[in-house]
Amino acid sequence: VGLGNPGEKYQENRHNIGFKIADAIAKKHDVSFDNVKHGDLATLKIKARSIFLLKPSTFMNLSGNAVRYHLLTNKIKIKNILIFSDDLHLPFGKIRFRGKGADAGHNGHKDIIDKLGTSNYARLKFGVDNNFKPGQQSRYVLSDWSSEETMKLNDFIDVSVEAISNFCILGLDNTMSKYN
Repeated sequence: VGLGNPGEKYQENRHNIGFKIADAIAKKHDVSFDNVKHGDLATLKIKARSIFLLKPSTFMNLSGNAVRYHLLTNKIKIKNILIFSDDLHLPFGKIRFRGKGADAGHNGHKDIIDKLGTSNYARLKFGVDNNFKPGQQSRYVLSDWSSEETMKLNDFIDVSVEAISNFCILGLDNTMSKYN
């Protein structure tokens, strides 16, 4: 599940890195998204494993509704999901996998934890840095990438796509040791 906000207005925002990564995965596997309840969904295969790729349409702060709905609808176990999103606590472009944890101030994760009743799910955190003044966090994550960041962004997204494929094939522990 790539987290972000639907709509053109948010397309280039830092907060939408999950959508950008999901789009890159879909492009790499030559699949397209279908509009379904609570989001856009694509299905693909990675090494004969069926993968559901979701971009929730519920807006970031209500992501848990979409995640819970699709877990139940597609009979997916929580141990088999990976949520990818922005992280203010990491330098720009750095990625980190985690198998559980608190929401760390991220409202998308906060809602997912609330709706699933657990914080024990895999996540890929994509660093967007923290170049903002106190109280300006929301404005920062809802702002567009700088031109300097934009020049490097696709390379970082490519690494994220590779890491997510690794997760799908070899699991969280292997992926954490290789990419963290």
